[in-house]
Amino acid sequence: MLKKGWAYNMNPYVRSYLHRGLIFGGFGPIVLGIVYLIISLTGTPLNLSGFDLLLGIISTYVIAFVHAGSSVFNEVEKWGKAKSMLCQLSSLYVVYTGGYLINHWIPLDYRVILIFTGSFILGYLIIWFTVYLVTRKLTNKLNEKLKLEQEIE
Repeated sequence: MLKKGWAYNMNPYVRSYLHRGLIFGGFGPIVLGIVYLIISLTGTPLNLSGFDLLLGIISTYVIAFVHAGSSVFNEVEKWGKAKSMLCQLSSLYVVYTGGYLINHWIPLDYRVILIFTGSFILGYLIIWFTVYLVTRKLTNKLNEKLKLEQEIE
């Protein structure tokens, strides 16, 4: 009989968070590479040290890891929409802001951070409500289809 490992006893939400993060974390450095390629194709010189490149790779991996993993907050059944949305928004905000500041993609200036914060929250809400409305519309269509099938039987 096989022994069950430590991951088997882990909270299913934590396990899902880590699993999603590990699967999709690698896309962060790929996106970083594409952005650097596009910048170089425009003729803009990229003066990156080895440290800058490594920092960019690690930080974009962490950003993608947290971004993918934080989608699990919407599946915690005990939580309401507001709590799961706030947890996801907070974790994304912290990791994106930290990553952008560490890499000097935005300056450490309260005015810039305020603009970034407003843009981030607005963008998050637009995406969240769009996904919510699309999901709700699809769910309603599926429910109508199920009702029709039950009436036919």
